[in-house]
Amino acid sequence: MQNRMGFARTICALTLCVIPSLLSAQTYPNKPIRLVVASAPGGGTDFNARVIAPRVGESIGQALVIDNRGGAGGTVGSDIVAKSPPDGYTLLMVFVNFAIHPSLYPKLPYDPVKDFAPITTLSATPLILVVNPQVPAKSVKDLIALAKTPGSRLNYAAPGVGSLGHLAGELFKSMTGVSMTHVPYKGGGPSITALIGGEVQMYFSTMPAALAQVKAGRLRALAVTSAKRAASEPDIPTIAESGVPGYDVNGWFGVLAPAKTPRAVVARLNAEFVKALKTAEVRERLTHEGLQPLGGTPEALATVLKNDVAKLGKVVREADIKPQ
Repeated sequence: MQNRMGFARTICALTLCVIPSLLSAQTYPNKPIRLVVASAPGGGTDFNARVIAPRVGESIGQALVIDNRGGAGGTVGSDIVAKSPPDGYTLLMVFVNFAIHPSLYPKLPYDPVKDFAPITTLSATPLILVVNPQVPAKSVKDLIALAKTPGSRLNYAAPGVGSLGHLAGELFKSMTGVSMTHVPYKGGGPSITALIGGEVQMYFSTMPAALAQVKAGRLRALAVTSAKRAASEPDIPTIAESGVPGYDVNGWFGVLAPAKTPRAVVARLNAEFVKALKTAEVRERLTHEGLQPLGGTPEALATVLKNDVAKLGKVVREADIKPQ
């Protein structure tokens, strides 16, 4: 008898847990969804958000409201989402920098793996090395020679200390033996503005943030950071083929929710984002800016995130990068 009563109590408890989750999934969403972009307006993360949000909102029946929260390399926006209710109404749009934070900030107020529920990877991109047109370098070899010229001074922008752009610059320095000074900004947009204005001479930028300025003649593209040329810009060489063999840096953009978001809600969001990524309009806009549309399961993004936390953390430690 006691066993039967215990079994009944267990079933009742499970029912009380499962039914609210099912009900929330069936009615989700019934209000606008906040999409926190962990960077300032104008960079690659912001671009991805503004391309995908309207299409997902139209399909899911509620607006995705973009909320740019730059600062501290993206940790400000990430912390907001980590501490938000796990109900599917607050999401986070991040760049691969998100995987660098644990190695950069010893007292990070959240765990990028444990405190988030991955939704999907949106797109991937190499960085693109761009310079101000006033810099007398038309190639990577020219830039290296310029940097090694006595009295030469090169400053490179990056969207925050420990960002992928910062790591790309440090790797470039270590592999070429040149001297460059890192100048951190609060996002991709401010970094581009500083480069165009001549505050700095070079920048390892995400492609969406830089290509429009390159095509307008405001910046000069020297190379991409991936091992192979970008399919969308086949005329731009790689850094590796331009005199720095073995150089390879790539980035990705992804969407996450707070940990403990109901599985049914995560599955719904995943389906909507993946569906949007398959539309001709979204794919065309992403590829036009040098991005490779991806999509995929939450589990696939979880694996990528876990692997990059380890891989990029090694670069941070070897370059002894410290937050300012």
